[in-house]
Amino acid sequence: MRNVTVKTGEGKFGQSIHVGPHELTGDELPEVGGDDRGPDPFELVLAGLGSCTSMTVKVYADRKGWPLSSVEVSVSGEKRADAFVARRSIRLSGDLTEEQRARLLDIANKCPVHKMLTGKIEIETALVG
Repeated sequence: MRNVTVKTGEGKFGQSIHVGPHELTGDELPEVGGDDRGPDPFELVLAGLGSCTSMTVKVYADRKGWPLSSVEVSVSGEKRADAFVARRSIRLSGDLTEEQRARLLDIANKCPVHKMLTGKIEIETALVG
């Protein structure tokens, strides 16, 4: 897995995110003082869950030779007092049987990011320099 480096960017909350050769922008919404130049940190996590879900489902269907033409994943989140709730909706396109659709839903719940977010997470932090 490649290292992710994040540096302060433009504006009050802007962040420059680097992953290998890729550069992304993170920010906050205007209602909390940001400039909306990119997704907020929670949206970035939800994007990771959505993209991992789509990839995992598509790869599994391809390996099985199932007629899945596309996967669309919509993910939203809600901060509650006692938990963060992620709501994920998956649209499968293709001539799939009900059994195949049910199996793909099961596979979606096994995507690596889903497993990471629902499993034990440890964060080790150190100051450098």
